[in-house]
Amino acid sequence: MADDPILLLLSGPNLNLLGEREPAVYGTATLADHVARVEAGAARFGCRVEHLQSNHEGALIDAIQAARGRCAAIIINPGAFTHYAWGIHDALAAFEGVVVEVHISNPNAREAWRHTSVVAPVATGSIMGFGIDGYDLAVRAVAARLGLGEGSDR
Repeated sequence: MADDPILLLLSGPNLNLLGEREPAVYGTATLADHVARVEAGAARFGCRVEHLQSNHEGALIDAIQAARGRCAAIIINPGAFTHYAWGIHDALAAFEGVVVEVHISNPNAREAWRHTSVVAPVATGSIMGFGIDGYDLAVRAVAARLGLGEGSDR
């Protein structure tokens, strides 16, 4: 329905290679599998999902800006942009809805350069290290913040 809350799912650089790239770290699920999980979870709460994957910071910033006043929440896996993309930080800071940062692996358990997130300070919360299940947790967190119950027909 047109009135259903919209969740914007953003996938950063190299996430288009999920299922092929470092399966020991990121698992064997493809990006399409991750998106399908979010769509199925969001549907339980009466939400629609829009998805964008980009290897370009500006495209993600444009999507965040376009979500202002239109989307209820953003679930973002910024990939490597997590650690240095201040433009994404600033765009998310200007978004008035719920923002959940998701990482398939746990960046804090990996190389030292992955320990800093410029997204976390402007996110409502961060979920990391739970693989594909992190996306389910993100949808549930968004629904809780928006006051949506399962089976919601808002």
